[in-house]
Amino acid sequence: MGLHLMSLQFLPGQSPIQQLAPELGSNGLPYSLPIHPNLVHFTIGLFVIAIAFDIAGALYPLEKRVFRFLALPVTRQGFHDVGWYNLLACCGVTFFTVAAGFFEMLLAVPLPGVTSAIGLHSMETMLWHGVGGVVILLVIVAMTVWRGYQRFLWRKDMGRQVQWLYLLVGLAMFLIIGLHGTLGAELAGEFGVHIAADQLLAAGADLKVALP
Repeated sequence: MGLHLMSLQFLPGQSPIQQLAPELGSNGLPYSLPIHPNLVHFTIGLFVIAIAFDIAGALYPLEKRVFRFLALPVTRQGFHDVGWYNLLACCGVTFFTVAAGFFEMLLAVPLPGVTSAIGLHSMETMLWHGVGGVVILLVIVAMTVWRGYQRFLWRKDMGRQVQWLYLLVGLAMFLIIGLHGTLGAELAGEFGVHIAADQLLAAGADLKVALP
């Protein structure tokens, strides 16, 4: 009898995720709008602007006559300043983007029996999207350090502040981020992750009654 009572004392309680269940809304989150998708677009926008303005700065000798004709008071240094500060902001924001993504992935309840357009199931898609997010974060951090060395050490006295290889890596990242974003779009669009309407329809609810 004593052993039985002792064993009952060590029965596992609810997991931390289960303890959150009463606080979750119809989208499976403790707040009305997912944070990760919004931060993702902030990350993408900052990164694209950073690379685009560095490309404009690198090609400035070919563009300056156009700027003069249009009477635009732009400088090569100005383009590179925009590129540097946007990449720096992107690096900081992306930590929060990835953190929010993992938190919301822990609370994800994909629709059962669904296969994506590229033949992946929900768990495979979440796994690749999660791992890919960490890899992209590491690449952005590495590019920020690389960009900083170019700005403050290697090319600080040169007109073109960035190496051509850096710009090529940035353009390659456009493709990688696009492919990675497709996985995230499939989680929402095909698996209904944190999409209130999809989750309610899967549960057999009447949207006219369930949604305000």
